[in-house]
Amino acid sequence: MGRIFEKRKNRMFARWDSMSRAFTKIGKEIAIAVKLAGPDPDSNPRLRMAMQTARTHNMPKDRVENAIKKASSKDESGLEEITYEAYAPHGVALFVETATNNPTRTVANVRNYITKHGGSMATEGALGFLFERQGVFQIVKVERDLDELELELIDHGLIEMFEGEEGDLLVHVQFQHFGEAQKFLEEKKIEVKSAGLQRLPLSTVEVTAEHTVTVQKIIDLLEEDEDVQHVYHNMKTAE
Repeated sequence: MGRIFEKRKNRMFARWDSMSRAFTKIGKEIAIAVKLAGPDPDSNPRLRMAMQTARTHNMPKDRVENAIKKASSKDESGLEEITYEAYAPHGVALFVETATNNPTRTVANVRNYITKHGGSMATEGALGFLFERQGVFQIVKVERDLDELELELIDHGLIEMFEGEEGDLLVHVQFQHFGEAQKFLEEKKIEVKSAGLQRLPLSTVEVTAEHTVTVQKIIDLLEEDEDVQHVYHNMKTAE
């Protein structure tokens, strides 16, 4: 019983830790959205997106409301969105998005995670061309003609639409059309499970399974940092 209990306890704590990190990141996204366009989700698409993400992660409603209220306060210190570009070992490109109220701390942490494990920082703009920014929606598979939906979405910047691993539909749209695609899905009352802007690699670097472990270590350390919102890479593990 003891070992089984310990395993269950460790899994439980790991899940709670993961949830806590997710809530922190969502809370920062809410704060940034409110600072940029106000606390009314009806007129703030980015806030609506963040609130949808909060629902998907089962973030308590009162915590979402508190995040909006706190961000609306004049006394609340602002968050800065800062991106970093770097090379992990074996030529893998990394693009790191952060939200921080202490850039000095953030850049020191990011640099430490990367250089300590064999990577190197790159200058701003050096690796941006390796990624394309797209809007990505995960929607519940709808009871309607998918070909018709695809045709309608083409008018709203659709790049591609395909079925995901969980049976939902993944919709990729051009970055500049993200807002109108979001509005279209809302007007059609199509349930969106998650939505966001992502940086997708235009090409990949193939590495061995052993090298993947090394690079993944850096990615995990970055993602665990409370100032880091997203980490993108162009790594592909050789089969």
